[in-house]
Amino acid sequence: MQSKFTLGIEEEYLLVDRDTLRLAEAPEALMTACQADMQGQVSPEFLQCQIEVGTRVCETIGQAREDLRRLRSVVSRRAAEYNLAPIAVSCHPFEDWKDQHHTRKDRYDSLRHDLGGVARRMLICGMHVHVGIDDQALRTDLMPQMCYFLPHLLALSTSSPFWQGEDTGLASYRLTVFDNLPRTGLPPAFSSWAEYERTTGTLIDLGIIEDTSKIWWDLRPSHNFPTLETRIMDVSPRLEHTLSLAALTQAILRMLVRLRGRNLRWREYDRFLIAENRWRAQRYGVGEGLIDFGEGAVKPMVQLIDELIGLLSEDAEALGSLAEIAALRPLAEQGTSATRQRRAHAEAKAQGDDPGRAVVRHLIEEFHADL
Repeated sequence: MQSKFTLGIEEEYLLVDRDTLRLAEAPEALMTACQADMQGQVSPEFLQCQIEVGTRVCETIGQAREDLRRLRSVVSRRAAEYNLAPIAVSCHPFEDWKDQHHTRKDRYDSLRHDLGGVARRMLICGMHVHVGIDDQALRTDLMPQMCYFLPHLLALSTSSPFWQGEDTGLASYRLTVFDNLPRTGLPPAFSSWAEYERTTGTLIDLGIIEDTSKIWWDLRPSHNFPTLETRIMDVSPRLEHTLSLAALTQAILRMLVRLRGRNLRWREYDRFLIAENRWRAQRYGVGEGLIDFGEGAVKPMVQLIDELIGLLSEDAEALGSLAEIAALRPLAEQGTSATRQRRAHAEAKAQGDDPGRAVVRHLIEEFHADL
């Protein structure tokens, strides 16, 4: 195989006041200190209560663990100097988007102008996984095959059941907010890299977008790197869950390339059908299973993950990520962060405590659990 399947992980965090547990805007001095410590691996995000980190290019999941643990630790340590704490969650359980302010930066000013009121509601965080695929034509060939697995990744990552103090009934409310933006959702299927460039170039040539970084599909060729970037996942409160999801993404793409080398490929299904599984993941997380289109049946997530682990064993072994991928089974069986947040909320309510604040305390603990 020509591709090395390198890894890069980006995570977005919310900053909360340690006393009130409400969102807090990042002081300029905090961002300056983080940037000095992390040397270009940290940046402000659209809202002033957000901060984003990104690993270096990693050859293995072990390298990614070391780098992401360092990044999370630095953000935590620096935030504590201002009585703040980071939480890796896709929606704050009780804060209101109307109370937040966007970061004054040319790119974000432009987004605020272009997207109007839709941008104001973007009180959401996600995680992006880059996998190195050197060949441009191979990237476009892999995209429609990889789309089949995007609902699985979403289901396992769900961490946004609450919005403005209410249980939405969804495992990933974040996606509901994000899908209001243009150029989101499942990507189109392209027959070639030339078609991809011709299609996206239409919007660039018209001046509607500056470049393909303004295309926010669930899966896209990265504008900046020779990678496929998976963007569908909620951000995970726990470091080890982030790493397992990144390892799964990496192993699936390696498997698809391996099949290609044997003149085989994963069957491509209509976006209508994939979108149904996407909705099921968004609504239920791992709770109600996904459709296995080959067998024509809805299967429990535990069964699907067991089958996926078996399918990817050769690839996970080659990538050194067998343990990380095996760790997804208890996640599918016991529930994701959305499940754990609802449990913390219910327990606090039963004890007469403030349930929203209890969820934030739980999220702070989870952020630091693997550091």
